[in-house]
Amino acid sequence: MATATLNKEVWINQIKENFYPETSFLNYVRDFSGLVENNAINMAEAGVDPKVLINNTTYPIKVVQRIDKPIRIELDTFETENTLVRRPEVIEYSYDQLESVLMGHRNTLRAKTAIKAAHAFAPQENTDYTPVIETTGEQFGGRKRMTIEDILLLKECFDNFDIPQEDRYLVLNPKHLSDLILFDVKAFKNILDIVNGVPQRFAGFNILQTSATPTYNATTKEKVAFDAPAAPDTDTFCSFAFHSQEVMKADGDLHMYVRYDDPEERGTIVGFDKRFIATSIRSKGIGAIVSAKV
Repeated sequence: MATATLNKEVWINQIKENFYPETSFLNYVRDFSGLVENNAINMAEAGVDPKVLINNTTYPIKVVQRIDKPIRIELDTFETENTLVRRPEVIEYSYDQLESVLMGHRNTLRAKTAIKAAHAFAPQENTDYTPVIETTGEQFGGRKRMTIEDILLLKECFDNFDIPQEDRYLVLNPKHLSDLILFDVKAFKNILDIVNGVPQRFAGFNILQTSATPTYNATTKEKVAFDAPAAPDTDTFCSFAFHSQEVMKADGDLHMYVRYDDPEERGTIVGFDKRFIATSIRSKGIGAIVSAKV
């Protein structure tokens, strides 16, 4: 049993190691994992910033107390289905099947947390501080392609509300990336290259990519609820943008369930729980470019 316990610790560390690939957009957000206690974050929403007086002649200057709102954020629980590895099968294979199974659990946890985070970072609807714009390019496959003008319009929306120029990120849906490459192969064929941990920039955005972009209603331009049933007539995909200081992630516990040498199944059964949360901090400095339907 001591050996089994040691293996369990090793396997958990393997799941945690490089959980976020270099190309993941989750590497470029605020990490609040250090604030997690008992799989929750206790923090405060900052109150109103002070006004700035220019050439003031009235004294004493007004005193305004800043009132912060306490917030408790419970981390979501992500559970994998259990996997059975039968001993006779392990003996027959030339590679370590259990090791492969464990990496499969890591990959599915990685994918699901990214999908949930992307949905959280994309704005719910079009507002001044959370712009949602539509693509305006040529028609293709029942949609309008993304154009450079669309990205520039999103940039202007961020500019209009003084979202800092540094650390803006645009996470492209692969189809939108294809639109841009078709428009200008030379300019965009290497746009996803990451050099020394730094993505390429275009129109003031650091450019990343994920297929995990959320779904919007093409008619209302409102974000569809997470895991909502598909609605092909109105569903459309998007690319989303954020300022790195306006979104966050936090990792909590990772627990491995294991039943060694089960006498009924003649094998080992494993499964995982991971606690994780990702969210916009104050619904500001996030945006989306939604594919318009035709």
